[in-house]
Amino acid sequence: MAIKLTEEEDTLCNLLDECTCAMKEAEGIQTSCRIAGGWVRDKLLGAQCNDIDIALENMMGVPFAERFVEFCRTKDLAVKAVAKIESNPDQSKHLETARTTILGIELDFVNLRSEEYAENSRIPTQVAFGTPFQDAVRRDITINALFYNVHSREVEDHTGKGLDDLRSGIVRTPLPPKETFTDDPLRVLRCLRFASRFGFTMVPELQEAAKDPLIQDALRVKISRERVGEELDKMMGGRNPLLSIDMIESLSLYPSVFYIPDNMGIKLSGTPDSSKTALRAASILHALVHPGVTASTLSGQTVPSLPPLSPIMLSELSSSTNPLRRLFLAAALTPYHGLTYTQSKGKVRPAVEAVLRDGLKLGAQYHYLDGIPALFAAADLLRTGVADWEGGHMDKPERAWLGVLLRERNVHNSVSGSMWASSLLFALVQELTALWTGDAASIDVEAASSRISAYNKFVARVEELDLPAVVDAKPILDGREVVKMLGASPGPWTGQVLARVVEWQLEHPEGTKQECEAWLVAEQAAGNISTSSGKRVKDADVDGKAKKAKR
Repeated sequence: MAIKLTEEEDTLCNLLDECTCAMKEAEGIQTSCRIAGGWVRDKLLGAQCNDIDIALENMMGVPFAERFVEFCRTKDLAVKAVAKIESNPDQSKHLETARTTILGIELDFVNLRSEEYAENSRIPTQVAFGTPFQDAVRRDITINALFYNVHSREVEDHTGKGLDDLRSGIVRTPLPPKETFTDDPLRVLRCLRFASRFGFTMVPELQEAAKDPLIQDALRVKISRERVGEELDKMMGGRNPLLSIDMIESLSLYPSVFYIPDNMGIKLSGTPDSSKTALRAASILHALVHPGVTASTLSGQTVPSLPPLSPIMLSELSSSTNPLRRLFLAAALTPYHGLTYTQSKGKVRPAVEAVLRDGLKLGAQYHYLDGIPALFAAADLLRTGVADWEGGHMDKPERAWLGVLLRERNVHNSVSGSMWASSLLFALVQELTALWTGDAASIDVEAASSRISAYNKFVARVEELDLPAVVDAKPILDGREVVKMLGASPGPWTGQVLARVVEWQLEHPEGTKQECEAWLVAEQAAGNISTSSGKRVKDADVDGKAKKAKR
């Protein structure tokens, strides 16, 4: 394991070394620079990292960065002005940071430090200048506590374990894990994130500390929900979201991660299902996305090997809108499927919405808050829809019936990131999860294969009828044209009529606009079109004229 610098990194190290020498000679200021944390780890693993944190000895980040920028300008190098980032303990920024960019590399400067914590807070009560050793041992895990000394060009392992742990694929804390987690319980989730990211193993004593009820309670009480949501988002967007969910389950962390704070005053319609269903749903999703792969989870469950899906059901996963992180987070929320809560104004909402919004503070990024409740609503619709299609229980011609199902706003809606193929994939995940019951180590593969076959046939029929090409098609008549033709004021009924126009288009793929207009006029004449009041349009028009005459 060795660090191989790029040309730009080598130049940067030379500049930092020369700058410290110039400061000592001109001002008598003595300091040293070390590259800290993630860059060192990633370089040793052979990966590139374009963000570099510089840890300074006995000097704050801003004054050094200002001198460094001026030094670089004397070398005629393009360098950005120093940006000062104030400390923000709630976001894990305990000291002010200085930021600049040179040679295409973003640099953050901060001093080496030591920290002390109060019993009931993850925010340090005292932050002081520290030695490289003090700074290293206060970090979350040993592989993140390595330094690269820009003067000696050597890796420094002040915990004495970081390099060995990196070679062996081990996640451990520099100090006893209970002490580390008591100081900052968020580090429990950071350990999980790095273990799943690199496929490393957490040492037994770390796992035992993570299971400690006092640590888990501190994770709920001391840590802001925003920080929990941020760590979870990174896990879902990482290399192995299934392993992240697996570790959350195996360490009994689910109630500390996925919950709605009591102070929100939200009462659910029932009790969430076992957290096992979260891991089972994630395992099934993993198996469908990676066919032919069989593995065991830390919790003793078996990730099944399942038959391949129709490629169209996986087509969105290779697009720029890859929904996989959203699908895995939705799978993790499976215990809340079917539960609701009532808002103050009496509106009934899905429980998953409250967990995302209030429990994890996740918004519309990656279409979490708008897209995941839609996935669960679509799963219920599509599960029933596939079964009805299999049984021939359709109340209109097949093409129109299927088209209307796939165009339903929870199933397919670009605004919320919902696409019918990924909605169908998640519906299948939920249906298969329901087949994995009791304490079984794996799903009933025969029953699962039967349902996969049914979904594949459904998709094949959708393709045969050329429906993928029309799910995004606009109605042949727009709302203004419909309102004008029917002689009524716009209202909720307008959308209902436009939906019927789409049905007509699906039934008459070669139909013209004029033919659609003629059909709509005929439907009006037959009294088959109603306004929002429930009255036929022509009756509503008569009532309106009568009221006008009275006035």
